[in-house]
Amino acid sequence: MRLLAIDCAASLCAACVYDAAAKRELGRQVLDLGKGHAEHLMAVIAEALKASAIQYGDLGAIAVSVGPGSFTGLRVGVSTARGLALALKIPAIGVTTLEALAAEAAAAFPDRPVLAALDAGREEIHAALYDEMSSLTYGPAVITLNDAVAMATENSSVLAGTAARQIAISAGRAFETGPETATADIVTYARLAAAKGEGERPKPLYLRGADAKPQAGFMLSRLRS
Repeated sequence: MRLLAIDCAASLCAACVYDAAAKRELGRQVLDLGKGHAEHLMAVIAEALKASAIQYGDLGAIAVSVGPGSFTGLRVGVSTARGLALALKIPAIGVTTLEALAAEAAAAFPDRPVLAALDAGREEIHAALYDEMSSLTYGPAVITLNDAVAMATENSSVLAGTAARQIAISAGRAFETGPETATADIVTYARLAAAKGEGERPKPLYLRGADAKPQAGFMLSRLRS
């Protein structure tokens, strides 16, 4: 099966084609945008398909990062993946950024627990804990920095994600660390999705609401009957 993977969870707008049978990447395109995923994603996908010498009709599944991550980026990535899957009559498979980061840390430090942790601001952490077999044992959830420190220390975890350094500093000790990025390499999402197979339709993983709220001056008064 050839699978298209999409990631818009952070600043990257990324796509790759992965041959699940041969377990190898066929081609990719990655842009570091910050914003503007909606305007560039279809072109990025087209370039990944071109690099792979693959047509849409050759695909057997669509993989997509579902977060936690950018509120807008996740909506763009997931809606595109679901739309393509519907049009092509193939499954769409969601993979969280936390499990992808944990998978990369586990590859570097086999048979160790991994705490994947992303800085969510407000001294909060988006976290998920995986055991020595890479099975999820906690989360994904929003926890405090103190709770993240306690979890990492108690489990002697390898750390991954943007909050890794913050946790180590707060703990006052060193931890073995995998990727300290906001998202994993695009092929990691492809590999994990290929191993998962078809499941529920992907949807964005929002562990808390969007930060943007309407300004009070723009709120309409409730009409009285």
